Amino acid sequence: MENNVIIACDFATKDDLYNFLKPFEGLNPYLKIGMELFYACGPEMVKELKDKGFKIFLDLKLCDIPNTVEKAMRNLAKLGVDITNVHASGGIKMMEAAKRGLAGSNTKLIAVTILTSLDDTALSQELDINKTVKEVVYDYAKNAKKAGLDGIVCSPLEAGIAKELGLISVTPGIRLAGDQKGDQKRVTTPHDAYNLGSTYIVVGRSITGSENPVEQYLKCVKEFGNE
Repeated sequence: MENNVIIACDFATKDDLYNFLKPFEGLNPYLKIGMELFYACGPEMVKELKDKGFKIFLDLKLCDIPNTVEKAMRNLAKLGVDITNVHASGGIKMMEAAKRGLAGSNTKLIAVTILTSLDDTALSQELDINKTVKEVVYDYAKNAKKAGLDGIVCSPLEAGIAKELGLISVTPGIRLAGDQKGDQKRVTTPHDAYNLGSTYIVVGRSITGSENPVEQYLKCVKEFGNE
């Protein structure tokens, strides 16, 4: 079973996370650790998870001046996570600086393009971006490639752009059929994401909010073309 279904572990405490993981013993799913848990528990928890054999996508979405991001990435490089990210909107120089900060590590660096909670209307009415989501994702993906990054974060609907450019795609906005969309706008099922060319899918509430999260996880794995 290839480990390319990433569980979004958006929990408030380390105890919540470890209680959630107990039924997954032996499966060692890929985990996304985001701002909520990282700010609550810090880098030591990430090291613990790596020591336990979990693959980690550290989803902190850095976006600042290049010097600051490079120094931050030097510290994150010490954690040995498998993937981490920046915002593509920080520009090519910032992304290049982030890449320098990770020099010597095996951590893949990807760039967030357009959040899956946004759509064309939000871009034009709130952010004054007079292009479609797809156009902006394409522009940002080209910048990420120019900066030497490994891939992008986008919705599965734009995964083909990454594939066209030779980049990996990590795609949130995944829901099993019948699940609520929540605050996501651009969503698909795992099966559709597979057909659209996603490299990895990130699944949160469809698994973490389920009464049987292991069953839902395995369903996602199966739908994503792993069996």
